[in-house]
Amino acid sequence: MYEFIKGLVAELTPTYVVIDTGGIGYAIHISLQTYGHIGQAQEVQLWVHHILREDAEQLYGFFDKEEREVFRLLVGVSGVGPNTARMVLSSLSSAEVRSAILHEDIQKLQGIKGIGLKTANRIVVDLKDRIGKTLLSSGGAGVPLPQAIHEEALSALIMLGFAKTPAEKAIQSLLQETTTYTAEQLIKAALKRL
Repeated sequence: MYEFIKGLVAELTPTYVVIDTGGIGYAIHISLQTYGHIGQAQEVQLWVHHILREDAEQLYGFFDKEEREVFRLLVGVSGVGPNTARMVLSSLSSAEVRSAILHEDIQKLQGIKGIGLKTANRIVVDLKDRIGKTLLSSGGAGVPLPQAIHEEALSALIMLGFAKTPAEKAIQSLLQETTTYTAEQLIKAALKRL
């Protein structure tokens, strides 16, 4: 229903912001990640997710589309509500959440308040394949995520004549160090390890 809300920051706390748009104040739940981006800004545009229930109507706001997409993926997991998803995004950045899911880092997810072993496992199982797809960045352009880069690099290494298993191990070890590689950088780094 709502895509974004833009207006003056009337009130800001670490958990919500009130945005004045045309004389109407919208109370919007936010993560610490978004709170940090708003900072001292007097005017802001937040990408919103609208939840309409029988007993409540809530808006969740995000500084960029990528954070909103991760939030939407999280609330799609059975047992993860909007407040738990917001807690995840307050504890980890969007990139860290994606990385934890892609690398099946259950301990990192369990370290978040409200996430137990069962929920952490469910998040990984439900989202690992979906999170590897391209998410939208705040600019609207597609950003390749580690899974897509991983597959491209693995395919290139196999075509160069390397066996799949050692190539896979080299790529995995590199992606555990950082997920900021482009496909080309990942291939070059993997070649040094093979």
